[in-house]
Amino acid sequence: MSYLALARKWRPRVFADVMGQGHVVKALTHALDGDKLHPAILLTGTRGVGKTTLARIVAKGLNCETGVSATPCGICSACKEVDSGRFVDLLEIDAASNTGVDNVRELIDNSQYAPVRGRYKVYLIDEVHMLSKSAFNALLKTLEEPPPHVKFILATTDPQKLPITVLSRCLQFNLKRLPVAVIREQLAKVLDQEGVAFEIGAVSEIAKSADGSMRDGLSLVDQAIAFAGGAKLERGPVEDMLGTSGRQVLYALLAAIASGDGPALLAGIQQLETRAPDYSALLNDLAGYLQRIAVLQVLPDAASDDDDAELVALVAQIAAEDVQLCYQIAVGGRRDLPWAPDPRCGFEMTLLRMLAFRPDDAGGAKAGTPSATPRRVPSAPETTRAEPVARAAATAPAAPVVAPPAPTPPAPPVNVPRVPPHELPWDERIDTLGLDGGGRQLARQCAWLGEKDGVIRLSLAASAAFLLHEARRSAMEQALAAQYGREVRLLIEPAQAEEAVALTPAQLDQKRAQERQRVAEAAIADDPVVRAFKDQFGAVVRPGSIQPH
Repeated sequence: MSYLALARKWRPRVFADVMGQGHVVKALTHALDGDKLHPAILLTGTRGVGKTTLARIVAKGLNCETGVSATPCGICSACKEVDSGRFVDLLEIDAASNTGVDNVRELIDNSQYAPVRGRYKVYLIDEVHMLSKSAFNALLKTLEEPPPHVKFILATTDPQKLPITVLSRCLQFNLKRLPVAVIREQLAKVLDQEGVAFEIGAVSEIAKSADGSMRDGLSLVDQAIAFAGGAKLERGPVEDMLGTSGRQVLYALLAAIASGDGPALLAGIQQLETRAPDYSALLNDLAGYLQRIAVLQVLPDAASDDDDAELVALVAQIAAEDVQLCYQIAVGGRRDLPWAPDPRCGFEMTLLRMLAFRPDDAGGAKAGTPSATPRRVPSAPETTRAEPVARAAATAPAAPVVAPPAPTPPAPPVNVPRVPPHELPWDERIDTLGLDGGGRQLARQCAWLGEKDGVIRLSLAASAAFLLHEARRSAMEQALAAQYGREVRLLIEPAQAEEAVALTPAQLDQKRAQERQRVAEAAIADDPVVRAFKDQFGAVVRPGSIQPH
């Protein structure tokens, strides 16, 4: 008997065996148990996550000889024929090779006939987005009103290419990419059942390379078993097979960058070179490690069993700002890699940038704002450079010594009478109160009415009554008490629209701006050059174009 691939041998036969798609399984289970399955279902998701598997389980549930159920028996002739791909009423159509309208018309014509063996004819159209526009149009009416004995299950990896008219006629279920932990657990179970010895590190590498696809993971296990030749699956040979042998070296490279160890960094790069790695993939992995380190630094509780011990150790070794900058350098290096002289040069330059630059908030920069400054790369010992420098200093002509200019004596103080803050005009006093935000806006919309017996009265402009809140009034009261050096009470009285009171600071500023605008426009109008342009060429000053200084 010919060898059966693990991906086919371990394909789930019932909903309970489907992993990582509980949201879809739950909906389909309820629909089948109530015999209320929608006539058109759309399953979307990346390759190898269970679209075809779910479609076949649904076909078994619809046609099982024990009745329509979400738990088919698996032993009747209908269930066995579905599992073996021989059920006559389950028609699997590859839309990639049947794209034309004629193929769809043939499907529609055949759908009118009753099932041969089961209760329902189930049409599974895989990669349905490959159908032509005319084929989709021909299928619309049948999707909307199919014969009662027909169910359509559409599967695609690219639902964005489907017309909205098709999407509106289907129940859409989005299948998720499977987590690494789920794939690793299933692969370990399969290897145990197959009697193959393995290291958990090897299975973890395969699960990561599966990229969310269980079928890809099982196919890689098949490949690893053939690569090992019946021996135990070990991490090193599996990494060589996958081309990911440099992943563990990346941890050493990050540790060298964290400690500023240039020789160790170059040694790690040379170690990678002997393995002929995919430098583009390594930069992707490097950016992924840095992202994970940043997550663990901000959210320590997010640690999981998928995190390698070497990565967890780096969380405390690399500063958070260094992680952010290194991540940006890694992403930029991945983008620039095609322009490098060769992939190794591009990869090496990216790592040297991480070593040579780091965020620095010294020199007056605002804390928390990264600004790249050169990091001193370890070089030759100072003693090897001291003699040439000393000789150069001895042979160089002596430069004239220029005395620094004498400091200018400070100007004598000028006796300017100082006015206490509480005696300043109200519009000037606001700047000395130390108010900000809504409190300052409230003060600028108030006019001074007076102060008597420790009670200060202000009039609030009618248009700004919405600014009056007790917290802002209390803040103003405390600021005024600090200026007076005693307890004061502040009363803010909303002014009536028709009431004539003193101008508020905001109104004063508006009045001054209008006066400056008037003076500027008058100066332009009186300018002799402007008058000459008007007289000789009929020039006109554009309204709103004059701005006072």
